[in-house]
Amino acid sequence: MRSALAVRSTIYEVAKRSGVSTATVSRVMSEGKGFSAATGERVRATAAELGWVPNGPARGLASRRSGIVGLIFPDLGGSGHAEDESALYVDQVIRGAERAATAAGDAVLIAATRSASGRKLAFSVAGKVDGLVILARSLPDDDVIALSKIVPVVMLANQLASTGTDYVEADNRGGSRAVTAHLISVHGYTELAFVAGPPQSPDSDQRFAGFRSALRHADLAVPDRPAARGDFTEAGGAAAIRALIADGRTPRAIVCGNDEMALGALTALRAARIRVPGEVAVTGFDDISAARHVRPALTTVRQPMRELGERSVRLLFERIADRDRGRQSVLLPTEVVVRRSCGCANRPMISRGPQ
Repeated sequence: MRSALAVRSTIYEVAKRSGVSTATVSRVMSEGKGFSAATGERVRATAAELGWVPNGPARGLASRRSGIVGLIFPDLGGSGHAEDESALYVDQVIRGAERAATAAGDAVLIAATRSASGRKLAFSVAGKVDGLVILARSLPDDDVIALSKIVPVVMLANQLASTGTDYVEADNRGGSRAVTAHLISVHGYTELAFVAGPPQSPDSDQRFAGFRSALRHADLAVPDRPAARGDFTEAGGAAAIRALIADGRTPRAIVCGNDEMALGALTALRAARIRVPGEVAVTGFDDISAARHVRPALTTVRQPMRELGERSVRLLFERIADRDRGRQSVLLPTEVVVRRSCGCANRPMISRGPQ
């Protein structure tokens, strides 16, 4: 349940505690001008402490619910550059979240964030919903902490231990370890390279950690950093492989941090007349639909993308019902899907990754 303090909070109380006028509070919270950095920080901290957000009339109505949950995602391609997250991955997560919300009779408000304007949007959404599901890297950690003091928050694909927020994620480390171990133990490959996603991506970091774990277990050299980065996009994956080829660093097997980069890798290798899997094996992660239809069909790690969205929203509903319960976490299993690109026969096989 929300505390009585959060229920009573108004712009007047924020202004009084901050030692400023209500007009200044309004300017700070709307990212306006006419105040110092210190004043802005003080007002935002006070608003977060009191659990107050602008334009949120439902917040003042005690425990009445709006019947809306918010989903906060990075803005895909909003910078004009390659997307920071796979649009196909995000689409599947959203579909799962909508399914869970619809089953409970709630609506979903989706917001894409980037830089200061994204921050303003996220806090505006918080004033209109009963809780938020926030995908990793959508907002700085400090903003997530502030939002979690206003409404219930569930983190998706990221753990923020300092906030105590609930979180849901797939077994990225176990899945990557399993597919790498397959390349080593079944095919005997000893020269392997990892193509990572964007820097500071928790999913990419966990998958690289699983890759390193499999190499260490096999007594192979363990790299300190990925061989290349492809930003989780097909174009980025192709560029990463072209760079490896140009540098004379083409390995026997390439473990890509997601399927879209793996598809780009296949394109780049084909253009360079390098046979897959005869000369270079390629694997991905996610098991998007294209993985089954590309030639050679892609060996990958299947993660439950829709279930990630669905479980996040269900966990959020549980948190809305009980604000005081202990932190909850959900780790969803992944599976290795063996197809042709790793060098196996063309008959698909599925195995559960180590937990």
